[in-house]
Amino acid sequence: MSASVGAGLALALGSAAALNWSYVTQHGAASALPPLSLRRPLRSLALLFRHPRWLLGFFVGIGGWVLYVAALRLAPLSLVQSVSAGGIGILALLASRGGATLERREKAGVAAATAGLLLLGLSLVHHGAGRSSGSVAAVAIWMAVSAVVAGLAAGGGARVLAPGAGLGVAAGIFYAAGDVGTKAAVAGGTRLLFVPALLACHGLAFVALQLGFQRGKALATAGVATLFTNSLPIVAGMAVFHEGIPGGAAGLARVTAFVAVVVGAAALARPERPAEVLRPVETSA
Repeated sequence: MSASVGAGLALALGSAAALNWSYVTQHGAASALPPLSLRRPLRSLALLFRHPRWLLGFFVGIGGWVLYVAALRLAPLSLVQSVSAGGIGILALLASRGGATLERREKAGVAAATAGLLLLGLSLVHHGAGRSSGSVAAVAIWMAVSAVVAGLAAGGGARVLAPGAGLGVAAGIFYAAGDVGTKAAVAGGTRLLFVPALLACHGLAFVALQLGFQRGKALATAGVATLFTNSLPIVAGMAVFHEGIPGGAAGLARVTAFVAVVVGAAALARPERPAEVLRPVETSA
C-alpha cells in the first residue's frame, strides 16, 4: 500500500469519527426541538441553527465531509468507504454513552453490520482498485436512480419500517449518491458539472436525516443512513468506477460482507413489536 493511500485511509477514519459524532449530537438536539416542517423551511432551519449544540454538530460534520473529500483524492473509493463504514460501531458507542439503551435487536444489527464491514475491508486489502473516474453517463444514471429509490424509501418506507428509518434510508441513499458524484467531480474537467447535483443530494440527505431525527432513534436514523452511505458507494466503485471484483476467498468475503451489512440494516430498521395486550384471566364463579 502506497503512502498516499495510507494517508487517505487515515483521513477516512478521521472523517468517520467526526461524522458519527456529528450525527449523535444533531440527533440529540433535533429530537428536543419543536416539530420541523417542510412547509415552513425557514422556520425549521432557524430552529436548528439557533441551537448551539446542533450547530456544533453541524460544523463538525462539515469538517468530516472535508476529510472525506481529501481521502478520495488520495485513495480509491472502495478503500475509503471500507474504512468509513466502521462508523456504525462508533455511532453505537456514542449513542450508548449518551444515555441511549440499545435493544438486543439493535446490538445484533450493529454486530452483523460491523462484522460485514470488517470482512469487506479485508476483501479490499490485497486487491488493487482502479483509478477510473467513471463515465459521465454511468455516474448520472446512478445518481438519478438513487434519487428515485430514496424518494420511495422516504414515502412508503415510513409506513413499514421503524419510526424514522425510512427517512434514514433515504438520507443514506442520497449521501451515497452525493459521494459517487464527489468521486467523479474530484477528477476535474467536465466532471465538475456534477458539483450542483452532488450538493443537491447532500442537501436532500440533510433534510431527510433531520426530519428522521425527530421521528426515531439514532441507530434507526443515522445508523441506517451510515450503512447505506458507506456500502452503496462500494458497489458503485465496482459498477461505475471499474474498481474490480476479486476472485476466490476475497470475492466470497465481499459477498458475505454485503449480506451481513444488509442483515444489520434490516435489524436496525425493523419496527418494534407492539406490546402484547394482556387479556383478563377468567375465573369461575
